[in-house]
Amino acid sequence: MEWPRKGAKSAKQVSGRRTGRLETVPAPVIPDSAPLCSLRPFAAELRSSGFVLVSAGQWFKTLAVAELFDILHEDADLLAINKPAGLVCHPTKGDVYSSLISRVRLHVGDAVSSHLVNRLDRETSGVILIAKSPEADAALKKLFAQRQVEKEYLAIAHGHFASDTAVCEAALGKDEQAIISIKDCVRPDGASALTEFNVQQRFTRQEGDFTLLQVRPHTGRKHQIRIHLQHLGHPLVGDKLYGGDEHLYLDFVLRQLTAAQRARLILPCQALHATALRFSWRGRDWAFLADPEPWFADFIAGKPCTPDWAERFL
Repeated sequence: MEWPRKGAKSAKQVSGRRTGRLETVPAPVIPDSAPLCSLRPFAAELRSSGFVLVSAGQWFKTLAVAELFDILHEDADLLAINKPAGLVCHPTKGDVYSSLISRVRLHVGDAVSSHLVNRLDRETSGVILIAKSPEADAALKKLFAQRQVEKEYLAIAHGHFASDTAVCEAALGKDEQAIISIKDCVRPDGASALTEFNVQQRFTRQEGDFTLLQVRPHTGRKHQIRIHLQHLGHPLVGDKLYGGDEHLYLDFVLRQLTAAQRARLILPCQALHATALRFSWRGRDWAFLADPEPWFADFIAGKPCTPDWAERFL
């Protein structure tokens, strides 16, 4: 389907492929953080059977650029990426090479400074900017801090919006009653927040009614779009934290989601995609646009969830 877009064309895509790629062999991927003593007997057995044991770091270094991430634009100072859903921005314990910034450093090399300018939640896909110099990092972050960057998202929410447009200005702050420490909520003494919603399509599946929204957050609070949708009575599809029952999030973290819980979520990940960033910098206008992954359109078209992407989350 053709996604709603405003204004300028996408920036030219610059991409490349690494040379000297290793030949692939049957091999398990073992995290770099795994204790060496626990690997030695296993490694000896594998090598005697003609297999090669590799760490996650070694495996990622054999990948071509296109397999690490989708590059929207790259020059000497700036890298723009369409982040897939399920990829964290920063490394987590025991998962060093499965983060966006670690993959970026594999791509640009240790000699190049790389800094995340903006961030997205793990399950949110879309446009991410990486500065390749401290000067570019400071300048771009200043634009975000001064609210000079126009941000657009696509979201799929539960229910049919009654109006074609909606604006939520509910202030946001920490949820003191939540059992999840990272959870925020609408509260009168919170930080100001403003989100604009525009209906693109109302549709119905066997699971219920849904609305495709173009979303423009005018502030950048944590979980802002997700909380405002919950506040409006139309939570984001697949949202484990703000979808109504935070125990879903706990069971997800513990990898204990039941079939019934998965059915309640409908989607294995939250249906939120950062589709555009627009700003003026260095005497010119920039526009980075990124379409969501194919499953986004499949869901709107009424197609069922498929294991080839669902298994990344559940």
